Amino acid sequence: MDAAERFSRSQAAGELVDQLAERGVAGVVTTFVDNSGITRVKAFPLSKLPQVASWGVGVSTSFDRFRADDFIAGSGHGEEPVGDLRIMPDVRRVVPLGSLPGWAWTPGDRYRQSGNPHVQCSRLLLRRLVDMLAERGLSMRATFEIEWVISQGPGDDFVPAVQGPGYGMARLIDQADYCRDVVQALREAGVDVDQFHPEYAAGQLEVSVGAESPVDAADTSVLARSTIRAIGHQHGFRTSFSPKVAVPGVGNGGHVHLSLWREGANLMSGGSGPFGLTPEAGAFCAGILSRLPALLAIGAPSPVSYLRLVPSHWAGVYACWGVENREAAMRMVTGSMGSQLWAANVEIKCFDLLANPYLVLAGLVFAGVAGLDDELTLPDPVDVDPAALDAETLVSRGIRRLPTSLGEALAAFKADDALREALSPELAASIVAIRESDIEQYADSSDEELAAATRWLH
Repeated sequence: MDAAERFSRSQAAGELVDQLAERGVAGVVTTFVDNSGITRVKAFPLSKLPQVASWGVGVSTSFDRFRADDFIAGSGHGEEPVGDLRIMPDVRRVVPLGSLPGWAWTPGDRYRQSGNPHVQCSRLLLRRLVDMLAERGLSMRATFEIEWVISQGPGDDFVPAVQGPGYGMARLIDQADYCRDVVQALREAGVDVDQFHPEYAAGQLEVSVGAESPVDAADTSVLARSTIRAIGHQHGFRTSFSPKVAVPGVGNGGHVHLSLWREGANLMSGGSGPFGLTPEAGAFCAGILSRLPALLAIGAPSPVSYLRLVPSHWAGVYACWGVENREAAMRMVTGSMGSQLWAANVEIKCFDLLANPYLVLAGLVFAGVAGLDDELTLPDPVDVDPAALDAETLVSRGIRRLPTSLGEALAAFKADDALREALSPELAASIVAIRESDIEQYADSSDEELAAATRWLH
């Protein structure tokens, strides 16, 4: 980062200070997401925004090895306390937070003291991969579905704070003020809310937001979840995005929707492939599908993630795809008749919200591009719940069960040299160290103990 860029950052930030002050902002928080999926934060007075925008604010390199419970999964060489980074807020997106009066939020990138990008910054990694996609004349649009539960009462037990059947009007009526405040706060924060509804599980709600560029989509996921948590706090509720808040029933997912575009045209529609996929879109999707076992180490990053990944729970636990098949790991969404050219997309169902959204999208972009390079083709689509097929049929159709534990997913990740190289050896090593530490930590825990231990971490 040279002097001219620092000056430009400072100028852009300076132009925002008076506007933000007029809206009652006194402090700014800048965030990054660590390799355990925790949103970490540094805050500073509004008056310092121009200085921080150009020079950053310090943060330890040790956060690369933080588990979700703040234990540091060290390398064994004692290196973790040594070294410092600078979080550089992205002043192109500074958002006053109606859910946290007096505060504004901005996503941050991590740089070395030298001004060079930090090799383990997942946001910068995603930006680089998106730029590589752009060099091919391609772009991707993406969004995360956000599912969560709200709990009431003291203590760490889960006590659903909203009553009524899943998807039912009664549940919306039961907490109408809270639901209204969530939607309003998200819209005030600039989040494009597509829909909001009560979900299937006890105390569960969901919001869907508009598709954006990958970096913006990951930023929005961070902003939306922080906003939802803040509104819950105002209403006296605890919020959990855990994939298994309670062992019985379904859990919270973090489904990713994505589409591939060239020159303003959606390549997920209007092509000669199955259900209108173009050859490029088919190869991109095939690349993702082929690498889902390894990508689960990123997108389903905790032992508790695998309590959600069970058959016939709409979690997508089989490595297959199909049109509107909610039991396939990759669900093709064509859109209603007449909307296909802009609405067609695919949904990756096996990920959850414990994942770092920047890492998730970086992994998907890499896998899709590898599919393009290898000219992969999709297998035949599946039009039934794969769990309804016998073992012989599954084998004959090449339908594989995805990893059933973090250990299995991590083994697939370790075996994928190209994926680890794309992330960087340093980042891959941190991911492995944290996942191995998580596995060891919960090795002797029952399902109930695991769910309870991770319920309020994210």
